[in-house]
Amino acid sequence: MRWLLICWLIVLGVVGGGCASDDAGTDTPTLRFVFVTHGQASDPFWSVVQRGALDAAQHTGTRVLYQAPESFDLVTMSQLIDAALASRPNGLVVSIPDADALEAGLTSAREAGIPVVSINSGGEHSSRLGSLLHVGQSEYEAGYQGGLRLAAEGITNALCINQEVGNLALDERCRGFSEALESQGSSVQMLAVELGDPTESTQRILAALRSDPSIDALMTLGPTGALPCLRALEEIDNPEIIFVTFDTSPEILDAIESGTILFAIDQQQYMQGYLPVVLLALYHRNENLLAHEYLQTGPGFITKNNVGRLKELTARGTR
Repeated sequence: MRWLLICWLIVLGVVGGGCASDDAGTDTPTLRFVFVTHGQASDPFWSVVQRGALDAAQHTGTRVLYQAPESFDLVTMSQLIDAALASRPNGLVVSIPDADALEAGLTSAREAGIPVVSINSGGEHSSRLGSLLHVGQSEYEAGYQGGLRLAAEGITNALCINQEVGNLALDERCRGFSEALESQGSSVQMLAVELGDPTESTQRILAALRSDPSIDALMTLGPTGALPCLRALEEIDNPEIIFVTFDTSPEILDAIESGTILFAIDQQQYMQGYLPVVLLALYHRNENLLAHEYLQTGPGFITKNNVGRLKELTARGTR
């Protein structure tokens, strides 16, 4: 399907593939897009987003700059958006972990006539803030579907582990997860851990499990929360605890394969990097705009049944 899409874009002149890009032999400047996200490219999740963006830039003959704060920092993120707008790019791609904190910058983009595509988080605010569309998953719905799937396992008392309290996307995941389980008669507790301190996070998870032996399920909201949880489960050695998570990493896929993790909720983050570049190129070069404002990339579920092929793709850096 991906190559069918690329072939179609070659016909439109949006991507190069055996033929010159539309900039060849002309004075037309290359389109330049800037990504500003709340997730660092060093993070195993966001490195795949960046890979998708850079692959799309190569396929479309455009230029992409990927930027993010060194840690979750909305002030720095706002400053990066301001700097990006000052450079007058042909398009801005942003995640929206906090709509209020980023509203001023996105309003400035709209006033400057710079098209914006939002990705990953903040889809419910994307249109209001002037984005052309959002590429991602409904975080609440993904959490809800994960909760229903876990409830079917007969669990009674779950722990939702949040490594970035205040990140709207993660808060929504936990809220959907909790409401789904509670609708089935289960209880849910919340636990905040430290994003930048995996050792401390592991200790907090261990303390929660030891203080409440009735906890029979754990949900983490991404790889940086999942890895401390894996270490905690190794130490507590209770095979009755069911562990599920959001997103993927090589360690998460290994744990699914071994049975330590029951499933991971997949939002196909490569597409969140790749598609905005293609869509912005089409917008500029062919006046194309999707009719729907929300392009869903998830949720999907990774289990023992499909993890083998995804491990191969993860090794390539595209899943």
